[in-house]
Amino acid sequence: ILFTFGMETAYFRFATLPGADQKRIFNLAQTVVLTLSLFFSVLMISFAAPLAAGLHVSNHPEFIIWLTVVMFTDAAVSIPFARLRLEIRPLRFAIAKIINVLLLIGLNFFFLKMIYDPTVGVGYVFLANLIANAFYIIFFVRELFSWRPAIDPAISYPMVKYSYPVMLMGLAAMTNEMFSRLTLVWWLPKNYYGDQSQAHALGVFGACYKYAVLMSVAVQAFRFAAEPFFFSNASDKNSPALFAKVNHYFVIVCCLLLLGVSINMDIFKYFIGKEYWEGLSIVPVLLLAYLFLGVYYNFSVWFKITDKTYVGTFITAGGAALTILLNYLMIPLAGYTGSSWATAIVYFSMMTVCYWLGQKYYPIPYRVIPDLSYVVGTLLVSLFIANITIPNPWLSIVFHVGVMALFLAITYLIERNLRLREQSP
Repeated sequence: ILFTFGMETAYFRFATLPGADQKRIFNLAQTVVLTLSLFFSVLMISFAAPLAAGLHVSNHPEFIIWLTVVMFTDAAVSIPFARLRLEIRPLRFAIAKIINVLLLIGLNFFFLKMIYDPTVGVGYVFLANLIANAFYIIFFVRELFSWRPAIDPAISYPMVKYSYPVMLMGLAAMTNEMFSRLTLVWWLPKNYYGDQSQAHALGVFGACYKYAVLMSVAVQAFRFAAEPFFFSNASDKNSPALFAKVNHYFVIVCCLLLLGVSINMDIFKYFIGKEYWEGLSIVPVLLLAYLFLGVYYNFSVWFKITDKTYVGTFITAGGAALTILLNYLMIPLAGYTGSSWATAIVYFSMMTVCYWLGQKYYPIPYRVIPDLSYVVGTLLVSLFIANITIPNPWLSIVFHVGVMALFLAITYLIERNLRLREQSP
């Protein structure tokens, strides 16, 4: 977050302004990112020994160095990746990401299964990340060599001014994302789950959180495409109606995903150990939380295209503070279930505040009632279907597929009728 400094969003904003020289904006953005990344990298490497000691790995300061280089390479290719998104080149983007993942998996298998040395230990994971990230440098070698260092106070300063609230927003968002896991260890009363420790509760929470990652990945994939799309269409007079339509269909897709995961937990639960099944009830709550977060990202378009990114910082910082407060209050009462509901409440609150402010400064005719109806309806159906037990797993799969097909059919009919109604004089 610090290394990239929110410059990806700034790049989208300034490269899509009328008359903008996209190549020059690329050079300016890349210069800022590499300069800051180099500064933070030198700082971290210089203090590798005390940092390693602070993380209780004093015998391995090289871990800090390796991770620093990993972050530097991530930052170095962040603007080239952003350019691919802006130029609508999803295939090249996907190829780079997929090859990186395959390399990472292969290297981890090689290091941990084939040549494992206990003296290196977890360092193999860091080393695998380092080598896999080196592939990015090769992949973007042409873009990196075509970059020319550039500083233009007339543009660079406004870009940094635009981007630093985005960076602060990222730090606050990371608090929202990770803090609940720490607080389970801090604030969960002893013997809350009988003889099980806080570590067990954290393990259950983490295992069940993996299912929410399905929604998180869908939201992230949507963001990759949506952010440059929003900036590219910002100057169009019909953009508010277009943005509302995009959000509407985004909600529908997320509802289908929420339904599909929630009603199939009797099958999906076998991907984790039985000792974690006790926490499966939090999965729909976490899925709902990420749906709210995705809608918040859609609503946030207003402060990004009106250059009021500081508003996003205040909203996300408020969300971080609310995360701390709600976890403090709810974990002692409801354990990891309370933490899950805290996450959903925080993201719902951020979404609501962003919508309210957006309607004041950049009105967009979002389909609030239909969108809420889809979410509430999906939750009710998920709750009802999840309580129907079918002993035969194959019959259960057929039944659940049928439910999802019915959901799609009803959705199609509703959307068709709405479209016909809008087209009628």
